[in-house]
Amino acid sequence: MTLQDVGIAVTIAASLLGGIITIIRFLVKHYLAELRPNGGSSIKDQVNRLETRVDKIYDLLMERS
Repeated sequence: MTLQDVGIAVTIAASLLGGIITIIRFLVKHYLAELRPNGGSSIKDQVNRLETRVDKIYDLLMERS
């Protein structure tokens, strides 16, 4: 292998690694955004609503017993 071939191989490897890192960063940011409340449509908001409902049901059951 010549020096030029090694340079091409290193450039290709760096490009692939950079692309993979970019995709992973995008996915992590996307999933983390779902875990923050945003006014109603995130998973965090839905969990909070369900938790409130479960607490109300629990209070009703405790009043009856």
